[in-house]
Amino acid sequence: MKFSLNVDHVAVLRNARMESQPDPVTYALMAEQFGVDGIVVHLREDRRHITERDVRLLRELITTKLDLEMAAVDEIVEIACDVQPELITLVPEKREELTTEGGLNVLDNLEHLRDTIKTLHAAEIPVSLFVEPDINHIDASADIEADFIEIHTGVYANAASDDEMYDELEAIRLAARHAKKIGLGVNAGHGLNYTNIKDFLTITDIDEVSIGQAVIARSIFVGVEQAVKEMMNLIPSK
Repeated sequence: MKFSLNVDHVAVLRNARMESQPDPVTYALMAEQFGVDGIVVHLREDRRHITERDVRLLRELITTKLDLEMAAVDEIVEIACDVQPELITLVPEKREELTTEGGLNVLDNLEHLRDTIKTLHAAEIPVSLFVEPDINHIDASADIEADFIEIHTGVYANAASDDEMYDELEAIRLAARHAKKIGLGVNAGHGLNYTNIKDFLTITDIDEVSIGQAVIARSIFVGVEQAVKEMMNLIPSK
């Protein structure tokens, strides 16, 4: 299983006082030196954390993989086609949310998502859809020619009981297995941390996890190198 680091929360801290530091690009470059497999950023329409400057510098400077999370809106699609990340992950986006709250409703947005995927494929960019562990949405993702899904793990991460966590883990396991059977790559992320990642690693059909806030929070206490390496030590290479 690969580990990509989401550096959005470095930008959140930078932007809290409209300063230039800490710089998410510098953080990403340090994390690469310590072995992460890729860098994830979410360029929102309102630019509340990651900016276009961040994305363009990351594209120029990182040497692993850039996964650009974004809503399926024309302005951001145009930027993505110009920047050429290794992967686009289409996510739902609401102005009032603190962080992404759930997966895309693929079934109710088939034609719009299909058109967006066609545009990104024309620019030779693979596309992932951020979805709940729901077979119907996964099948729809394949039907509109997504290359990957990223399974939303927030319900698992925020489970209030062991039973709820187990049930959600099994739902994710079945969803990942099904996605693989129909030819999709499978990533996962949202709310994963140093504790809940351990049971999650029993799901063998997931290719890559995206983790951000937990690592960035840990690095405040122990530094970037140790925070990254502690997570990498928990995730076996694939």
